[in-house]
Amino acid sequence: MEQQEYYTHYEEALRNELTALCINQQRLSRGVLPASPDITDKWDSLAPLYISDASREIAKYPAVSLGWAMYLGMAVAKYWDTDWAIYGKHPNLYEHIRNKRGFDYMDEVVRGEILQLSGDEYQKTEDFVLSCSRLALDKIRHEGIEPSTPAAFFVYTLSCKVLYTIGAAVELQRLGYKLEKMG
Repeated sequence: MEQQEYYTHYEEALRNELTALCINQQRLSRGVLPASPDITDKWDSLAPLYISDASREIAKYPAVSLGWAMYLGMAVAKYWDTDWAIYGKHPNLYEHIRNKRGFDYMDEVVRGEILQLSGDEYQKTEDFVLSCSRLALDKIRHEGIEPSTPAAFFVYTLSCKVLYTIGAAVELQRLGYKLEKMG
């Protein structure tokens, strides 16, 4: 399989597996994933700095380095719903979120301060994101790609992108958005 075709197939397969997990855990409904081009396109500006920070955590905390991308997607979706006229112009929403308490506490910042979750839902969201990041990590490991190679980095960044997108979809659904086919 050609390299680009392989990456496209990998990304699609991971998205499908994560979507199935989200549906199974009742975080997403069957059908079209809730999305907005504003949120999806924001990844391109957030990714370089996020990947730079997260890739330092791969060796010791691989699930964190992946899972925080999902939290980032959730936060951007919440900001989109809250006031995109302000947040959409922010030079780097990732930095804004990370700088509240640092990379290590980004999960707590997103769940508590941005999504304003508490109690059982706070903990359930942590468990849910962890299950998604572990699924992505298992998929990466299953690929059998040699660590510290360009291919490994590419698969890692694609995984972060998919987790970001799924995180945004989950948050949009939690906020009551749903996409349906017209016609």
